[in-house]
Amino acid sequence: MRVGSFVLAAQFPGQGQGEALHRAVRSAEVAEEAGLDSVWLAEHHFVPYGTCPSAITLAALLLGRTRRLRVGTAVSVLPTAHPVALGEQAALLHMTSGGRFSLGVGRGGPWVDLEVFGAGLEAYEKGFPESLDLLVRWLREPSVAADGERFRFREVPVVPRPSEALTDAAGPEVVVACTSPASVRLAAERGLPMLLGMHVGDEEKAEMVALWRRHARAAGRPADEIRDAGHVSAGVCQIADRRTDAVETLVKAMPGWLKQGLDAHVTVDGRARGMRDPVAYTELLCGLHPVGTPRLCVDRLAATSERTGVSRFALLVEGSGDLAATEENLRRLGAEVLPHLR
Repeated sequence: MRVGSFVLAAQFPGQGQGEALHRAVRSAEVAEEAGLDSVWLAEHHFVPYGTCPSAITLAALLLGRTRRLRVGTAVSVLPTAHPVALGEQAALLHMTSGGRFSLGVGRGGPWVDLEVFGAGLEAYEKGFPESLDLLVRWLREPSVAADGERFRFREVPVVPRPSEALTDAAGPEVVVACTSPASVRLAAERGLPMLLGMHVGDEEKAEMVALWRRHARAAGRPADEIRDAGHVSAGVCQIADRRTDAVETLVKAMPGWLKQGLDAHVTVDGRARGMRDPVAYTELLCGLHPVGTPRLCVDRLAATSERTGVSRFALLVEGSGDLAATEENLRRLGAEVLPHLR
């Protein structure tokens, strides 16, 4: 089992954007010191929900600041990026970090980002498979041409070629954020592991893993690839000597951040959007994930892994909104939880 942190660079009420980004960078450094396996970086535009607009840029900084930690994007939003440009950046990080980079990609949402970056709503609604396939080809083949609906260009060489890196991997790992049966099938047919969101519990994640395996088998993916697929489960982790204290920490801090951050999202086409009750959502997350004593956290992570078949975790540890508390949370996760899982 491999446990990492999930970094949103969340801007809590009363905080500046620089403070949120400083906490994100520092928490990644502490994650390595504490013995965590990885850090996964979120990407958002124009909202205080997350102040990092380029997960791959922040990944480059953190790969330079660390020596052992695996750094991944969770996720780079593919509809608003050119897959070749993203592939070039991913190849560069793979080669210069000794293979410590993972590229997580997703569709994002129907947000105004699509207008600002000129991608349009169709890139979100229909264009993700084409972009994903072009990206994966770029990371696996020596030269690439495109003749799709959105991308068309003559054959060009891949420079730098990920396969030339001095690592065991042919290229950087690609993980796909999955929130629907369609996205599960898309990932499975390509043999790409899933990133599963923090808003769903063990039963739904187990169903998604089972569905992924069925589609992967139907697509003729190799048996060892299906067996060893390193799916990632996102969650929340808050450690305290008493469960009530851990819950109280999150219920005091997270609803204000959630309301401020989620309210700021603007749809590109004016469509109505639902909004979770921030307090109820925080309480839901506390019930689903390792929030409580170290022993409870060990048991919760072990149970989730057993029930779902997921072997990797990306845990939001900044839910207090406070840097010192985040650092303590990470250190307790490394010292009091991880040894019991390994």
